[in-house]
Amino acid sequence: LTSTSAARASAAAAGDALPLSGLTAVSAVDGRYGAQTAELRPYFSEFGLIRNRVRVEIRWLQLLSSMPEVSEVPSLSADATAVLEDLVSSFGQTEAARVKEIERTTNHDVKAVEYFLKEKLALTPELAKVSEFLHFACTSEDINNLSYSLLVEDARRDVMSPKMREVVAAARAMAHEHAAVPMLARTHGQPATPTTLGKEMANFTYRMERQADSFDAVRVMGKINGAVGNFNAHIVAYPGVDWPAAAQRFVEGSLGLTYNPYTTQIEPHDYIAELFDASARFNTVALALSRDVWGYIMLGYFKQRTIAGEVGSSTMPHKVNPIDFENAEGNLGMANAVMGHLSTKLPVSRFQRDLSDSTVLRSIGVGFAHTLIAYKSLLKGLGKLDARPEVLLADLQGNPEVLAEPIQTVMRRYGLEQPYEQLKAFTRGKRVGLDEMREFCAGLEG
Repeated sequence: LTSTSAARASAAAAGDALPLSGLTAVSAVDGRYGAQTAELRPYFSEFGLIRNRVRVEIRWLQLLSSMPEVSEVPSLSADATAVLEDLVSSFGQTEAARVKEIERTTNHDVKAVEYFLKEKLALTPELAKVSEFLHFACTSEDINNLSYSLLVEDARRDVMSPKMREVVAAARAMAHEHAAVPMLARTHGQPATPTTLGKEMANFTYRMERQADSFDAVRVMGKINGAVGNFNAHIVAYPGVDWPAAAQRFVEGSLGLTYNPYTTQIEPHDYIAELFDASARFNTVALALSRDVWGYIMLGYFKQRTIAGEVGSSTMPHKVNPIDFENAEGNLGMANAVMGHLSTKLPVSRFQRDLSDSTVLRSIGVGFAHTLIAYKSLLKGLGKLDARPEVLLADLQGNPEVLAEPIQTVMRRYGLEQPYEQLKAFTRGKRVGLDEMREFCAGLEG
């Protein structure tokens, strides 16, 4: 074997033997950054999806038992209800593994959940009698869309929205802390009319807060209306039931989601597009903040506190690189790329449905994971900054030509001739000292 082919053979053999871990994960989300994204695993993992499928199937059976028209599923006793509640609350990895074991036979993930639940219900005679009403009149998408909605709603409430608010709060704290610190503004990268460091942080605070509000305001939707969205099988079986009303009661009352009354076989995922677009807008502002702070560090306006043992460069010992802001920028870009694809792909389905959304939905957590990594990096970076007012002041004092704007504006007030043109001739493209500026002002007549 050549050295190259030997290396390939060695890598292939190693790959066959490698169990999944933080070292062997293909995606950095579960590998290098696994510790930072671990809190998303209960929601966006295969386990999280299966757990929510179990929750939906059981809640649907409970709703049927509450409907007098569905006499074949009588009102459940307290003991039977306790069994069902325990199935939801105690569902863990052992139970999920059993579902996956069943799926190896069925080759169908949702049907595997139904069969798993039938196994459990068979242990309680009262529930065994109604076990055929598990998944009653449902297409797989009825279960799946609601399961995804639940995990999205829960992850937004528990993880993503709180972390967004942390970023907003950190920027707001900096805005207040540095409200009175004067700073040379830069438009087009060139010295411009002064601002304050706090004001620039306040700009980002306001923008991010608006997008966080939009993110929180998106209504997470769901449907349970059968194979093509018309309650066909439901009506054939129980024509006397107001199925649209029952579906709304289930989606909103049992699951706490927003009912979508008009769908095909699939819930059209418009709300996911809305949610991701709102998240991407927040991320875009956060990315701009990361880049600006990176620039302020470069200009010396901020000093980064060092941490003992950390290395900035493998060859330049003096370096304290703004890596947290660079990490945030990179991950925000990755997040927006993933979410951008999902927000344009998911609302499009051929006729009453195709399966192209299914594989894409399985990556719904990836965009949120990169987003979470970025927020944590940004927060870490902001938390290590110390402003250097003396550097900001020196920069201002070294660029007195920016006073041209207020001077020519005051000249206009007092009727001096050609104020703009005078200041343009005196300052444009030139380095003007404070003494020269004072001399110019002293020579004005009016």
